[in-house]
Amino acid sequence: MIDLHAHSTASDGSDTPAELVGNAVAAGLHTLAITDHDTTGGWDEAVAAVGRLDVPFTLIRGTEFSCIHDGNTGDDDGPISLHLLGYLFDPEAEALKAERARLRRSRLGRGEAIVDNLVGAGYPISWQQVLDIAGGGAVGRPHIGQALLQAGVVDSVTDAFAHLLSSSSPYYVPKLEMAVDVAIELIRQAGGVPVIAHPWARRRGRILDEAALRSLVAPGLLGIEVDHLDHAPDDRARLAELATELGLFSTGSSDYHGTRKSVRLGSDTTSPDSLERLLSHASGVDVVRSPTTGHGQ
Repeated sequence: MIDLHAHSTASDGSDTPAELVGNAVAAGLHTLAITDHDTTGGWDEAVAAVGRLDVPFTLIRGTEFSCIHDGNTGDDDGPISLHLLGYLFDPEAEALKAERARLRRSRLGRGEAIVDNLVGAGYPISWQQVLDIAGGGAVGRPHIGQALLQAGVVDSVTDAFAHLLSSSSPYYVPKLEMAVDVAIELIRQAGGVPVIAHPWARRRGRILDEAALRSLVAPGLLGIEVDHLDHAPDDRARLAELATELGLFSTGSSDYHGTRKSVRLGSDTTSPDSLERLLSHASGVDVVRSPTTGHGQ
């Protein structure tokens, strides 16, 4: 099984990168992508963990970038936030490296601002508590949700996202994002492969319409994450058709966050053919294989 979207403690997952690799093996995966938010901070630990495996396993190094699109045709509601997966790019490519640093700084300031808003309203959490939960990783709303759970304010992190941490909450603070066409171009320039993440996750907010999705091909989009927990069956079918029409490959992924989301590794997967197409476009860094993995794996 191939799962191309998973998070570790380098951003907002609960598994360390090494634990993520171990849990992927236990789940029956033979290929996993580590894709933390706006950082490559978990790459080295994950690579080291793969090097210690005695079973065939392949690691794809990637990042999930915070992006923004101007909006849909005829849509007066303003820009749309979205996520872009970048795989196997050179982490030392200067332009993309600078953008990652800028986005990480923004995440930190935004997280502190949300906590300040909640504390000001009387919620019994603190910024230091959130930093401790993040454990040095890129701070995200799931860490704040965990703090609210520890304080007994919410019944679950999912509950926190539905109310106190939603984009319609009075405590919400928007994050700094990179224009998606710029992100696509920078990933390609760094030898990486850009794939739009869960583009029709409707419960998360506004989504790109078909025309907006089509417009991302010109800057260099190569794939669409089709099979995802937040995609309804009809949307999956239409996205798969769109990918074929546009000459893009389709992926499927769990978007695993460990205990911070109720989704298991390998709940949605990518076909071997799509993985081969992804790898054929990559020139930034190589995949990482365990010592017992043949090159055909």
